[in-house]
Amino acid sequence: MTTPASSTRRHVSRKASLFTESVIREMTREAIKHGAVNLSQGFPDFAAPDDIKRVAMQAIADDINQYAITWGARDFRESIAKKTKWYLGMDVDPETELTVTCGSTEGMIAAMMATVDPGEEVVVFEPYYENYAPDAILSDARPRYVPLRAPEWSFDENELRAVFNSKTKAIIICNPNNPTGKVFTREEMEFIAGLCQEFDALCFTDEIYEHIIYPREDAEIQHISMAQIAGMRERTVIVNSMSKTYSVTGWRVGYCIAPPEITGAIRKVHDFLTVGAAAPLQAAGAYALSLPPEYYERLQVEYQRRRDLLLPVLANAGFKTFSPDGAYYIMTDISGFGFASDVEFTRHLIREVGVACVPGSSFYSVPERGAQQVRFCFCKKDETLLLAGERLAALQSRI
Repeated sequence: MTTPASSTRRHVSRKASLFTESVIREMTREAIKHGAVNLSQGFPDFAAPDDIKRVAMQAIADDINQYAITWGARDFRESIAKKTKWYLGMDVDPETELTVTCGSTEGMIAAMMATVDPGEEVVVFEPYYENYAPDAILSDARPRYVPLRAPEWSFDENELRAVFNSKTKAIIICNPNNPTGKVFTREEMEFIAGLCQEFDALCFTDEIYEHIIYPREDAEIQHISMAQIAGMRERTVIVNSMSKTYSVTGWRVGYCIAPPEITGAIRKVHDFLTVGAAAPLQAAGAYALSLPPEYYERLQVEYQRRRDLLLPVLANAGFKTFSPDGAYYIMTDISGFGFASDVEFTRHLIREVGVACVPGSSFYSVPERGAQQVRFCFCKKDETLLLAGERLAALQSRI
């Protein structure tokens, strides 16, 4: 028997070596380990609506427990199409323009893998939701970053134009934005749309927070889908999910809306990534997406109340806060506390203060850009937010 020669072959791919596990999810594990109030990962600690849960349980009892159609159960796709018509005014063909996925996370990576070829570039605004850069890498694309600058989290039009070129395949927009809470204006969306059309690029638009928007007296704040902008319907992939709107982040039921040719490609990638999303939860989704406008109005009011509860808590503790116009996150500046980095601060906050947040560096391509920022989420019960406030008061001694 011959003895195998020692091997120098890498057993971990180059792609997997280019990014880490999720920092956000790591913060939840740290919060559990140290008994900290978890204001890091964006999942509610309050119950999902009882009626939606009842429909899911009834679906299981009714034996809707086998594979649904790979790209989504018909009744769920039809409910998505009806709700999209009501909310965005768009006609969507549930047979050719919809793919149900295992959460928006799979929706985004499936869409990118279905459309992006090796060597092409994807434009990403930063700070960005941490999945986007790995999505680009796993799709063999080169991410190109454009900064959103505080306090308004606006972008420079010349900087954005400068990164578009013949290799640009797509731009990713999260609107409302995670982690900043920015809601893109119509003027910003039209400028981005103009670049997409000029350079024949796609837009992947993450609209998971579409119903979580906060009115302002000094500015018009509204959700605008890129697919609503003139000339963009045929070059936009809408990525969405049940997770945030219906407080069921653990269900992992999302969807992509795209033109037929792109939908066909997404369905092929989706089929071999996950086969399909959970059948009984799609049945519950068909019910949830048929809820009346009053449901979304109450959702908005409740989240605005939670935002307005946590903002002064953070300000009183010494954070410089950036009030979000949408989503359920608050980005903060921690430079007043005197810590060398966001990671050192976050570690101290979890272990010594008992509150978990997300280090800002995890939202940037160059960690130093977020070294004095952290993100808090407020999709929590009042008592959770108030307990966090009691613990954060201890930070006053650092100022």
